Amino acid sequence: MLPLLNVTPKTQNQRVAGYDVLDEDDPQIYRLSDAKSVDEVDALIWAAYRQIFGEHLILDSYRQPFLESQLRNRQISVSELIRGLGKSDVYRELVGETNSNYRLVDITFKRFLGRSSYGKDEQIAQSIVIATQGLHGFIDTVVDGDEYRQAFGSDIVPYQRRRMEGRPFNLSNPRYGDFWRNRLLERELATRSYYQVRTYSSGDLDKQVIRQAIPMTFLNMAQGILTPQLNSQRDVARATSSNIKVPDSSRAATSSTQTVKRTAVSLPYRYIPGNPKV
Repeated sequence: MLPLLNVTPKTQNQRVAGYDVLDEDDPQIYRLSDAKSVDEVDALIWAAYRQIFGEHLILDSYRQPFLESQLRNRQISVSELIRGLGKSDVYRELVGETNSNYRLVDITFKRFLGRSSYGKDEQIAQSIVIATQGLHGFIDTVVDGDEYRQAFGSDIVPYQRRRMEGRPFNLSNPRYGDFWRNRLLERELATRSYYQVRTYSSGDLDKQVIRQAIPMTFLNMAQGILTPQLNSQRDVARATSSNIKVPDSSRAATSSTQTVKRTAVSLPYRYIPGNPKV
């Protein structure tokens, strides 16, 4: 196993002691020890889903009934619930498969540790963990780390620490960036046609819209069938030089004596004699 690279922490809000007065911008802390009723446990589970998956609306297919049942029966702690959500297929499909390792590190730290990553150095260091141990190993490293234990322990749902204003990280950051969005656009253009754009568009179509409607595969095919063009005199000379036969002008070929015979010419008229007969 490769050792973790050293990273210099930056001064962020969660590393500075605060003296602010609690208000509505501060996050609500969910503890399992404070949940005495079924509704309070449901609120804690909902907060865990919202924090880790980062969705305003939790679909029924996103839920993990086995983890919920274990938490309700106090068979697992909140940290184990968070670990299970991070290792679920939902988190892998929503976050892991749609981002690079660098962005995956930044998003995971915002959702599991409640802070941004310490720049590119920490993203590179943690991306090595992802490359060597996989997503599950990376989640174990984060949850079992000292920072997670000191900030949330085993009883608290992670939250954005020292959030001064605005919305929390997990609800403000898109789950994928420009790279995945461009790939989705290429997939859409590969199956679209001009007639689909014409059907679903209103008004006149300009050249840009028509170009977007042309499938990418057709453009690649059109580039493949272009015939090569001769654009220089050198190419023309190289192409036509093979058809020209150069006569043999060597010394051996000119050693034999050749005579040139007079060619009989039929003149169009006759000469008038000098002494004409009368």
